[in-house]
Amino acid sequence: MPYRHLLALTALAASLVGCGAMQPPGPSAVAELQSTRGNTASGKVVFVQHGDHVMVHARVTGLQPNQEHGFHVHEKGDCGSGDGMSTGGHFNPLGKPHGPHDSGDRHAGDLPALKADANGAVEVRFPIRGITIGEGATDIVGRGLIVHAQPDDYKTQPTGNAGARIACAVIQRG
Repeated sequence: MPYRHLLALTALAASLVGCGAMQPPGPSAVAELQSTRGNTASGKVVFVQHGDHVMVHARVTGLQPNQEHGFHVHEKGDCGSGDGMSTGGHFNPLGKPHGPHDSGDRHAGDLPALKADANGAVEVRFPIRGITIGEGATDIVGRGLIVHAQPDDYKTQPTGNAGARIACAVIQRG
């Protein structure tokens, strides 16, 4: 095999392994975010299980321009209160403290912040560990999904001091 073909195949294999393409996607879930009373944030979030992590793809509009917004899975799949409070606290089936999404010692529901652009919109994709779709104690199906008005400080217990709940959804099996 010519050397250039070997290099191309090596690069292709490395890129496939790096993006998780070697691992077929598993179950999926979706959340249709609706604004809470007096707010304008809305959007769609798709969750897809990939082995030991979940890939999250979020598109949200109506946010405060150029600001970070706390983003969490909450205990209850109930957006009926109009202010998002009926979702309860952060989803925390393993009894961990609140913390950054990339910390091993955090609520299962602690997700990365959403950073809005100058138009108040965000589209982001990220992997997250510590949650599952459709099985086990860390299953997010049927839970609430909340976008908060303020950034998460990742320190204040148990909420991160992220402020009002400006968008709410129930995570449903995809």
